[in-house]
Amino acid sequence: MSSENTANSSLNSFGARDTLTVGDDSYEIYRLDAVPGTEKLPYSLKVLAENLLRTEDGANITKDHIQAIANWDPSAEPSIEIQFTPARVLMQDFTGVPCIVDLATMREAVAALGGDPNKVNPLSPAEMVIDHSVILDVFGNAGAFERNVELEYERNSERYQFLRWGQGAFDDFKVVPPGTGIVHQVNIEYLARVVMVRDGKAYPDTCVGTDSHTTMENGLGVLGWGVGGIEAEAAMLGQPVSMLIPRVVGFKLTGEIKPGVTATDVVLTVTDMLRKHGVVGKFVEFYGKGVAEVPLANRATLGNMSPEFGSTAAIFPIDEETINYLRLTGRSEQQLALVEAYAKTQGMWHNPDHEPAFSEYLELDLSTVVPSISGPKRPQDRIELSDAKNAFRKDIHNYVEENLPTPHTQLDEAVEESFPASDPAKLSFADDGAVDVRPSAANGAEGRPSKPITVQSEERGEFVLDHGAVVVAGITSCTNTSNPSVMLGAALLAKKAVEKGLTTKPWVKTNMAPGSQVVTDYYNKAGLWPYLEKLGYYLGGYGCTTCIGNTGPLPDEISKAINDNDLSVTAVLSGNRNFEGRISPDVKMNYLASPPLVIAYGIAGTMDFDFETDP
Repeated sequence: MSSENTANSSLNSFGARDTLTVGDDSYEIYRLDAVPGTEKLPYSLKVLAENLLRTEDGANITKDHIQAIANWDPSAEPSIEIQFTPARVLMQDFTGVPCIVDLATMREAVAALGGDPNKVNPLSPAEMVIDHSVILDVFGNAGAFERNVELEYERNSERYQFLRWGQGAFDDFKVVPPGTGIVHQVNIEYLARVVMVRDGKAYPDTCVGTDSHTTMENGLGVLGWGVGGIEAEAAMLGQPVSMLIPRVVGFKLTGEIKPGVTATDVVLTVTDMLRKHGVVGKFVEFYGKGVAEVPLANRATLGNMSPEFGSTAAIFPIDEETINYLRLTGRSEQQLALVEAYAKTQGMWHNPDHEPAFSEYLELDLSTVVPSISGPKRPQDRIELSDAKNAFRKDIHNYVEENLPTPHTQLDEAVEESFPASDPAKLSFADDGAVDVRPSAANGAEGRPSKPITVQSEERGEFVLDHGAVVVAGITSCTNTSNPSVMLGAALLAKKAVEKGLTTKPWVKTNMAPGSQVVTDYYNKAGLWPYLEKLGYYLGGYGCTTCIGNTGPLPDEISKAINDNDLSVTAVLSGNRNFEGRISPDVKMNYLASPPLVIAYGIAGTMDFDFETDP
């Protein structure tokens, strides 16, 4: 693809081309109000409508397509196909490398045919963040970050040299180096424009990415989602993404979250609601008076979880909070002025009193959200924290072979044969109707399977591992480390714990992998790092760690005890994926939780714990 063949201007059938002046600068824009009907559209469809207006070519994108989106019927099933042209492409290192390999191969082919290889470049800006290759081999000590980065470079040196070459060789291709941050966080803090400027035109920033959680940018009002490598490569080369005009689910937010309730609790509640409702293939759009009460970091957390509820996108419109975040993250005053002026001109600025037409409606009063976790194997399996111990005791039976509860039908016989009336047996009736019958002496934990194993460790001393032990406590980049409120909450909990003389249990592999270096800055400024480190949470790396199984190996003696004795142990992580076997091959049960709860479970050392009643 030659960089000389950039897309021509639109056919402009609706006479929408106009000039927007902001300060001393003028920009060419395509006005939505030139197309009757667009004013009633949800924010996300306004973005698509502008996209079609600006790229109308009479072949792929016609006047009829623009008319179809203006006349969108919220109640209709999707049937009209459109071509969406993303403004830019975002890649992480695992899935993005093939795209750059292909560009390099095209250059070779052009050179072999006697052409100028330098003319082969991305037609849409492409950015790659190297964040998926860090593995937490080393943890719990001051040298962990440096050593993990060192090992990462050793394992990936050829790939990194190639990407370094690519950054210099191609126009419009940037690489963010390893050890900087996770792709989604770097995207919202640094790469996202919200309103894009290119060749004198201003238009909404839209972005597809080679990672499913690209949707984190939706929190900033940037429409986009994760795509496969081939689609991403096509988008880099200026090809549109083919899609049906989707149904849009309006998700009304009211009220404010209560003290002690975190963004994680909100996102697990929303995931639970949207999974039950069914949003696959649909856009979710947040609206209503409660939107203003949702800080940008919480919006990003909600956007990030879009793949877990199954929607294509989960977007917030642009408002004052968007501008505040752009200012906080160091965007220029001209950019802030442009985003506000453009959004207001195009009817894309959020009006809490206006209810757009949506295909379906849901509502959440934020004041009703309670502390929650999710597990043991799916993000939508929400459990109220107050019921976490009971839920664990029910679920553990699905993961443990021996000591399975005796069915009701055999109860009398089993009791009579196994435990005569004189034997002090324990009988506990679980909520699912099963009965657990074992002598109390053999049952180390009442009402659940127990198999205490003594482990000797040179580094950690002697301790007892049992079913349900938390062996991984991970504050991991993806969903929550974008969020200062939960990250500072975790650090303050660590401070209080240290002051009370509490420690993390010796069998817990701790993980601290912030989403970007900004987290380290505010931890240092707040003087909170020493408390986290005292509990074992030394900086391990910046990147995608626990969520994708880059947890690194458990200490040998712990791994051996788990596998030799078939123990069903647990991981607690602040990420978004908790499928069985994904976090660590040694761990069967995985729970999603807020960063403060990760710290708390690391101290408790087991899922068989009730924070309300257990000391």
